Amino acid sequence: MVEIIEGDQNAQGLRFGVVVSRFNDFITSNLLTGALDAFKESGVADDDLKVVRVPGAFEVPQAAKKLCSSGSFDAIVGLGCVIRGETSHFDYICNEASRGIGQLGLDFNIPVLFGVLTTENLEQAVARSGPDSSNKGRETALAAIEMATLYKKL
Repeated sequence: MVEIIEGDQNAQGLRFGVVVSRFNDFITSNLLTGALDAFKESGVADDDLKVVRVPGAFEVPQAAKKLCSSGSFDAIVGLGCVIRGETSHFDYICNEASRGIGQLGLDFNIPVLFGVLTTENLEQAVARSGPDSSNKGRETALAAIEMATLYKKL
């Protein structure tokens, strides 16, 4: 029989770091609320959560690296929001944020999850940061829990 290993949503006793961008705070604060709610619903104690605020999405991987380096966390979540404008700045920020966050998970052997919205317009960002289950901060936190519990089983 094939062995199947999966994570779960029981996060009791696990530690999580969240790095959240202040840029587009009217969106990122909702992402953070969604993430924190998901962590608490899954049994994460307040003392096992650390939230780090950074200026923008570009800085998310830099602060996440510091958290990874501490060895104190079972998973890290990066949250932000980049909305396309009239210049290529959008592409540079999105590419570097996603590349940086993805590389950290490989370099540090812990889950580092990408919860940075990269939207074409404000309406898309609002739709993905609402108070319901479509909140991408919530989704990213739940994925972080699943990956952290999976890593414990591997």
